[in-house]
Amino acid sequence: MEIGFVGLGRMGMNMVQRLLKGGHSVVAYALSVSSIKKAVRKGARGAYSLEELAKSLNRPRTIWIMVPAGGPTQDVIDGLLPFLDRGDILIDGGNSYYKDSMGRAERLREKGISFLDVGTSGGIWGLKIGYCLMIGGDRRIFKKCEPVFKTLAPEGGYAHVGPNGAGHFVKMVHNGIEYALLQGYAEGFEIMHAKKEFDLDLRKIASLWNHGSVIRSWLLELAEYAFRKEPDLASIKGYVEDSGEGRWTVIEAMEEDVPAPVITLSLLQRFRSRQDDSFSAKVIAALRNEFGGHVVKRIK
Repeated sequence: MEIGFVGLGRMGMNMVQRLLKGGHSVVAYALSVSSIKKAVRKGARGAYSLEELAKSLNRPRTIWIMVPAGGPTQDVIDGLLPFLDRGDILIDGGNSYYKDSMGRAERLREKGISFLDVGTSGGIWGLKIGYCLMIGGDRRIFKKCEPVFKTLAPEGGYAHVGPNGAGHFVKMVHNGIEYALLQGYAEGFEIMHAKKEFDLDLRKIASLWNHGSVIRSWLLELAEYAFRKEPDLASIKGYVEDSGEGRWTVIEAMEEDVPAPVITLSLLQRFRSRQDDSFSAKVIAALRNEFGGHVVKRIK
């Protein structure tokens, strides 16, 4: 399948490579010329403007947008619109707010352009093991794009979850749960780190818990990697960003009268991490770096 791809960051570049390995034809564009050239070296065709991207694709076009939520996503859509035709398809694979996606779908529908919101999880490991894709939109359009989803995801790793907005809604809740899981692991490791009399090997314990324990998980595997690199995480500042989905999940819980104390407190702990350094925040920062390549602040 031929697809245009906008955004060649940590995830976007790997997604392009996975598509190319799967036999798809990719036209790649990013603000960074060096990123475009890198994608070309991997086998993509390069485009150096949104207009060139659109004109390089056969009609009807399918274009995947993988840029930060909010203004950057809207800027790409607005920049593409003058060069699109009825029957074209736009896919937003970023972490957009689901209500924004519902609005975009409606406005694009009026112009005869289809829209899919695809919550994408997998971080920097997706190139190797695939991405979990949560897809919202018209089922007929989903079926047209299914060859792309099959290539990007591992077996069983993609699903049409509902109408427009549903994909990003499910990804929002997914990330809210992620906040809570990270906080739980972080607090547990901090308790063990504080028990100096036992001189506990946190890497060994993370590995141990992944063999038969009820709390085994990929996050614990990443904890093992992080503690192997630096047992005390001494160089990592315990400052944890939030990218919006946790806040949106808490807001949604309140709007739906759903008690979500664990997710809410995990969000608040991220705010606290920006005031005082803590070992639990170091753990979260290290794990986010391991699974998503997110930048960690280093202690100078």
